[in-house]
Amino acid sequence: MKVRVEVFLKPGVLDVQGKATEAALTGLGFKGVSEVRVGRVIAFDYAGDDRTAAENEAKAMADRLLANAVIESYRIEVG
Repeated sequence: MKVRVEVFLKPGVLDVQGKATEAALTGLGFKGVSEVRVGRVIAFDYAGDDRTAAENEAKAMADRLLANAVIESYRIEVG
């Protein structure tokens, strides 16, 4: 089963990469871009057919390693 964990900085936390990307896009002529946030995606295969178990394991992984709970939030997709 495919699992995808998306990690982003929480609202209010300065996203330096997002600001730099926004400035670069604007500089390239993309005028409608604002509030750019940069995150990361961790994707992996999970052995088994139990969707709930996969979600629980992914949540434990995110809480313990993949995301910094102080400054980041995450979203999990299982499919």
